[in-house]
Amino acid sequence: MSVISAVISILLLIGISALVSSSELALASSRKVKLQIMAKEGDTRALDVLAMQDNPGSFITVVQIVLNAVAILAGVIGESALSPYLVELTGHDALSSILSFVFVTSAFVLLADLMPKRLGMSNSEAIAIRMVRPMMVVIFICKPFVWVFDGAANSIFKVLGVSTVRKDDMTSEDIYAVMDAGAEAGVLKHQEHHLIANIFEMQERTVTSVMTTREQIVYFDSHASEELIIQTMIREPHHKFLVCSDDDLEQTLGYVESRTFLAQVLQQKQVRLTDQNILRTALFIPDTLTLFDVLETFKTTGTDFAVIVNEYALVVGVITLKDVMSIVMGELVTIDEQPIVQRTENSWLIDGMTPIEDVIRTLDILNFPNAENYETISGFMMYMLRKIPKKTDVIEHAGYKFEILDTENLKINQLLVTRIEIDDME
Repeated sequence: MSVISAVISILLLIGISALVSSSELALASSRKVKLQIMAKEGDTRALDVLAMQDNPGSFITVVQIVLNAVAILAGVIGESALSPYLVELTGHDALSSILSFVFVTSAFVLLADLMPKRLGMSNSEAIAIRMVRPMMVVIFICKPFVWVFDGAANSIFKVLGVSTVRKDDMTSEDIYAVMDAGAEAGVLKHQEHHLIANIFEMQERTVTSVMTTREQIVYFDSHASEELIIQTMIREPHHKFLVCSDDDLEQTLGYVESRTFLAQVLQQKQVRLTDQNILRTALFIPDTLTLFDVLETFKTTGTDFAVIVNEYALVVGVITLKDVMSIVMGELVTIDEQPIVQRTENSWLIDGMTPIEDVIRTLDILNFPNAENYETISGFMMYMLRKIPKKTDVIEHAGYKFEILDTENLKINQLLVTRIEIDDME
């Protein structure tokens, strides 16, 4: 064989190997979600790629057969065709064999392996859908070899107890990673990224993290005077008020809406809180529900207000649909009193009842120790101090100093959180 024929043959083999190598990596790295979108848009080749990804045994077998056969054949051609000419140039048989080997191997590494695989990785879906059907033809032609080698491999894996089934189950961590990548690439806007992250957070946060706590509940005794009720409704910003018997929250009869009650008063009607036309039945939910569960409950019951009770049947708070949606919408929802106020570049004033998740997001702290034991920044302070907190108590964590500024009746009203400078830490 002449040198020109040998070179042409080697280049042809390199081309075959390049196609197979790029197809191998493109099929392996193609994103399932992207392929499903392409299939929905009418490209049936994407379905073939998905099917091959689910059962890649035959494809991998053919790839290895072709690549090894091509490499061996190229080595034989290179040795037989190039060595005689290299012997004449070098005058040494061993050196000519080494040079022939280096030339053919280098050409294959660069042109048949490295470059095609990089191309297959950067254009995985496009190459995969173009090459899947030609590879299916090759698999059909090589079926006897595939049956032997693939069957032997499956038998060995079965004996070893190793599963070869590809698992593409999407987890919340995968979606978070995709969102982060989309935000970095500019595909997702900051607000869109924030909204999606908040939706996932709803499945982890319980109702107690956003409820109006027991001591903040404004309620009426069932025998309260009309004048007291009107004054309270005007003074308080709420729209719904619990109605209790004997001034006891554990004996809640229901709730009234301020507009309904005041409308009756304006019509100069005699109104009592226990009148069936204004007293609404209260929805009671356990304090273990997540925000997502509460949202589903609101949807099925057609209400937007619920009373939260603990395992001892004690009322611990109330929650509204607005409270739930404030977690979803985050900074897009206007709140009269912000629980976290940035005072300077490195300091924040934080309300004691602020959910720990909001503190984590604002301060960019990875985690709090044993966070399952508390839900608010006040709970964190009590957990770390191991005592009832008092003013001036200080905790340092994750490069921040948490100092209690104000307490009332054993409750933390406000904290000052300061980022600790590196010089201060040394």
